[in-house]
Amino acid sequence: MPATERYHPTVPLETYRKKRDFGRTPEPAPGLVGEGVGRFVVQRHRATRLHYDLRLEVNGVLASWAVPKGPTLDPGARRLAARTEDHPIGYLEFEGVIPTGQYGAGDMIVWDWGTYEPEETDDPASALAAGELKFQLFGEKLRGRFTLVRTGGRRDKYGRQTDSDSWLLLHKRDDHAVAGWDPEAHPASVRTGRTNDE
Repeated sequence: MPATERYHPTVPLETYRKKRDFGRTPEPAPGLVGEGVGRFVVQRHRATRLHYDLRLEVNGVLASWAVPKGPTLDPGARRLAARTEDHPIGYLEFEGVIPTGQYGAGDMIVWDWGTYEPEETDDPASALAAGELKFQLFGEKLRGRFTLVRTGGRRDKYGRQTDSDSWLLLHKRDDHAVAGWDPEAHPASVRTGRTNDE
């Protein structure tokens, strides 16, 4: 799929909608797609494997990445971030349990939230389509300058180049950087104060 389709879908949230049964899951159903930019959320998601979901508001939807080890303030850490389907704006506040048998089954909390500000661009969708977005986060846990950069494409078993939705999430060296900072040392929801176990 070309990068422009990935970030400028002709039918917003179509992939998200197709993967879910809204009669069974408490996840928010897609509503009207707005034009906003500026909010973000990170959810701690215990699904098949524990991971964190980073979501940035871009063109009225939440551009999303699964970050297996979670985001960090450590500028020496390079975090894998796998691009996932866009999510509706209602996901900014979503906490709950996605039932067994549903896509993404498991419990999810709002681990961090706040606003973000793109750097070196006023068009984050185009920056993402080009493979690199620099931005500042202003969250309750995450603060400072970050970069999302798409890594090189993978090769299949025949040596052919394949499309890649693998990215790296990096925290830059700034006043908010903390060497060795571990997201697992901060497990509680910023929305409710609860952990995934509660």
